[in-house]
Amino acid sequence: MLNYIAYRLLLTIPTLLGAAVITFFLLRVIPGDVVAVKLTGDGAIVSQAVIDAERARLGLDKALIYQFSDWMLGLLQFDMGRSMWTGRPVIVEISQRFWTTFQVALMSTAIGVLIAVPLGTLSALKRGGAIDYATRIFTMAGLSVPGFWVGMLILIWLLQTYGWQPPITTIPFISDPAGNLSQLIWPALAVGYRFSAVLARIIRSTVLEVLGEDYIRTARAKGLVPRIIIGRHALRNALLPAITVIGLEFAFLFGGLVVTEQVFNLNGLGKLFVQAVANRDFIMIQGMVMLFAVIYIFANLVVDLLYAVFDPRIRYGTAEA
Repeated sequence: MLNYIAYRLLLTIPTLLGAAVITFFLLRVIPGDVVAVKLTGDGAIVSQAVIDAERARLGLDKALIYQFSDWMLGLLQFDMGRSMWTGRPVIVEISQRFWTTFQVALMSTAIGVLIAVPLGTLSALKRGGAIDYATRIFTMAGLSVPGFWVGMLILIWLLQTYGWQPPITTIPFISDPAGNLSQLIWPALAVGYRFSAVLARIIRSTVLEVLGEDYIRTARAKGLVPRIIIGRHALRNALLPAITVIGLEFAFLFGGLVVTEQVFNLNGLGKLFVQAVANRDFIMIQGMVMLFAVIYIFANLVVDLLYAVFDPRIRYGTAEA
């Protein structure tokens, strides 16, 4: 197992390097000059000398290969550079918003799993019944309705019923746990509903497939009670594809909550990423893309390791990897 983990961690190096190269050079072939946009965005008249001086200060007057090498050396020192728009360190801008997005993603994942696992399992066990049809309606609605629209409905209901409005700023969990949860539970519910819809359909399909396997019929023939057959034999094997979806969806939420963050007035990573793109802030975009790449790689590694927990037949080694 340790050899497998070390092998996978070593594989992240060329993956991250490839992501860095593609991100860096593709961003710089986009038409437009961030310096000109920054200095003349409000209609101001700025001389070319001032623009050239600002480009020199930001290091944009160097050849691309030197800009890339400087940026990579900075990454090795956990320095993502300074934002071209705000002038603040990228790592500071990200750290101020990371934990809000992380908490919403974690709560959404927990809500989705808690709803989807029993619902998908019951739907498979009661196939063709009222529970199955109700679950299919629930999941189809979750897949069809955008998460931000569900968030808007929740927000309108809270406003009309309780007069509740999203706070202007995000409440830190450490300073006020109750206030923090009362603010973030609603976007987590909106996102978790869609999450549960996707996951419940996958669990239903995999449980139905597993119930037709020979070892399930053998367990029934041995006289095992249905609770043990479902919990110990069927569900553990059916959860393997669901674990993959959980890991990838969790990683996706770090950059996929843009509209939901707008609806609930959350200053998260999705909102920051959109602002960076609008301002042509290449340094900020590069830093955030690298962060998302690390999150996806780590999520895939955790998913692979969880396979061995749910299926003891799986054994990891560098040769098998």
